[in-house]
Amino acid sequence: MASGKTLQQRIQERSVFLLFSFLGTVTRMLSRDFFERLACVIGDIVYDVLRIRRSLVERNLSQTFPLKSAREISVIARKVYRNVVISLLEVFRIPMIDGRNGAEKLIDADLDEFLSATRDQGRGGVIISAHFGNWELTGVCVGLLGAPMTIVVKRLRNALIDREINALRSFHGNSVVYKKQALREGLRLLQGGGYITMLADQSDPKGGFVMPFLGRPASVFLGPAFLALKAGVPVFLGMTRRQESGRYLLEAREIPTSDLSFGKAGIQELARRYTEAIEEYIYRYPEEWFWLHDRWKRISG
Repeated sequence: MASGKTLQQRIQERSVFLLFSFLGTVTRMLSRDFFERLACVIGDIVYDVLRIRRSLVERNLSQTFPLKSAREISVIARKVYRNVVISLLEVFRIPMIDGRNGAEKLIDADLDEFLSATRDQGRGGVIISAHFGNWELTGVCVGLLGAPMTIVVKRLRNALIDREINALRSFHGNSVVYKKQALREGLRLLQGGGYITMLADQSDPKGGFVMPFLGRPASVFLGPAFLALKAGVPVFLGMTRRQESGRYLLEAREIPTSDLSFGKAGIQELARRYTEAIEEYIYRYPEEWFWLHDRWKRISG
């Protein structure tokens, strides 16, 4: 078979996709208030009953915040699960966003500084973010608010869901590129005045550059730094967190690069700067980060 998958694997993939599609349809039928309350209930069930990756999440939190009690860690962990479910259900509701006005109802974002340093200067820019807040929803909303971008994504194993998620990501004008093509396509895009956004909080499979991250050695992805310095464009950190009202707040700030040149030392220093900036947000708002990922698995000790 051309796909290399067995009949059983294809049936399983199709079944998961149908469940995914059904969940999306149901979510879009619910009022926002009801779906948020439902998401919290589901998050609690996953945390208390199913306990999916609960030990990993609590271990990660405990090692990052050694002075917090078991009770405090549990409170943060529960919020993490609730936020993950809310974010997932909000992704299903992306087709309901009614243009710019719809985006303004979901997120508070001031893009003036970013646009003045990029578009107004006739050049592109790199936006660094993380698995923090609702990163998928943020990308769509930022595109609608005046900065359509190309999003670097990881190909999902389920091809049907991968195609559906990418359709949601590009529903309102953004585009996507897979990681394997990111350096080549990203450089071309930036040199043409475009924007590229990358999540820079995950480990580098090659593990070439290691630095402290949340108190432990971690491999750091150098791709964003390489692209920004090679293309000579500004780098902005964009982090979104959920507010009590249910709206999101996007905070964007430029990462200094004027003293850096393209080369190994410059690339590593820029990676260090945006990684430390991401780290600051996680320390302040730990419930917003995706602790379910084994971030330090590639580094022993």
